[in-house]
Amino acid sequence: QVQLVESGGGLVQTGASLRLSCLSSRRPFSSNAMAWFRQAPGKEREFVAAVSGHGGMTYYADSVKGRFTISRDNAKATVYLQMNSLKPEDTAVYYCAARRTVVATTTEALYDSWGQGTQVTVSS
Repeated sequence: QVQLVESGGGLVQTGASLRLSCLSSRRPFSSNAMAWFRQAPGKEREFVAAVSGHGGMTYYADSVKGRFTISRDNAKATVYLQMNSLKPEDTAVYYCAARRTVVATTTEALYDSWGQGTQVTVSS
């Protein structure tokens, strides 16, 4: 079982930026597609962004397109989520996820490893 450790969450105001990081213990890191999901209070977990093993393909939820960017540094075994123009509705616990293939997907059930989550709170 791979270990995923997220960091970078916090409390910010509307319009601010944050960058989340997720460090993976799996090697080679490039063999895994990675994704970010989030869960707001009282809501189901939802897809945010995904990236293929070598970073060539990315996918985004409509709600974050143009504001969030997913990227990865395979040498550092880390995936990032740059979040700009944050809104109160972005408030959630953000989870990093990995799957044992280079092919990214938006489907939560196809990811086999999950981090503990990091809280992002955007105040209005």
